[in-house]
Amino acid sequence: MTPSPGTALDLFRLDGRVAVVTGASSGLGVAFARALAEAGADLALGARRADRLQDTRTMVESLGRNAIAVPTDVTKEQDCARLVEAAVAEFGRVDILVNNAGVGTAVPALRETAAQFRDVIDINLLGCYWMAQACGRVMAPGSSIVNISSVVGITTAALPQAAYSASKAGLIGLTRDLAQQWTGRKGIRVNALVPGFFETEMTGQYKQGYLDLVGSRVLAGRKGEPAELAAAMLFLASDAGGYVTGQTLVVDGGFSIT
Repeated sequence: MTPSPGTALDLFRLDGRVAVVTGASSGLGVAFARALAEAGADLALGARRADRLQDTRTMVESLGRNAIAVPTDVTKEQDCARLVEAAVAEFGRVDILVNNAGVGTAVPALRETAAQFRDVIDINLLGCYWMAQACGRVMAPGSSIVNISSVVGITTAALPQAAYSASKAGLIGLTRDLAQQWTGRKGIRVNALVPGFFETEMTGQYKQGYLDLVGSRVLAGRKGEPAELAAAMLFLASDAGGYVTGQTLVVDGGFSIT
C-alpha cells in the first residue's frame, strides 16, 4: 500500500488505526502506548498484570483515544487470539502490533535450568510468534508489526544472559522471515526494534554498579529516554516507515559498535 500524499510529519499520524501492544502494564510498553495514542491510534492493551494494565488504559483515554485492556499471557496461544479478537470486536480492525512483552534473566549457563531457559524463550520468542500469527490473520495490507528485541540480541553486555540473548537474537531472525513471507503476499511490514539501555523494571533488577559499567560503552554518554525509543517505534509502525520491512533498527546510543 502506497502512503497517501502529505507532509513528512503527516506520515507519522495514525488517525483511524488500531494498535495492539503487549507488555503494556509498565516500562517501555507504557511509553509505546502513549506514543501510539498521541499519534492518533486507538489501542488494545495486553499484559499479565491486570491492575497496572488498567492504569495504561486510563492514560490512553486521557489523551483522547479509546482503549481496551485485556489480561494476556503471551505464552498461551488462546490468550493471544483472545486479545486480537477483542481488538477486532471493539474497533473492527488491527493495523499495528507492538510485540513488547518480555522478561530478562541473568543466570550463569552452568546453573541455568531447563525450566528457566524455556520460560524465557516461551515469553520472549514464542509469545511474539503467537501474537504475530493472531494479528497476521486479521491484518489488512498496509499493516505493521514491530518486534521489540534487545541490544544483547546482537552483542554481549557483561551479564550471563544465554536465554535472554538467544530469545532476542531469535526474534530478529523471526522478523526477517515473517517479513519475507508476509510483506509481498499480505502487505504486512515486519521489523525489529533493538533498544540499548533504557531505565525499566528490568534494569532495576541489575546488581549495583552494572549500569555504570555498561554505560561506559555508550558513545552517547547517557542512558536512553523512553520517548526516544517510542519515536523510533512510531517510525516503523506508521506510514513514515512504509518502505521499510525485514529490518533491525538499533537505538542504543552507539553501545553495539564499541
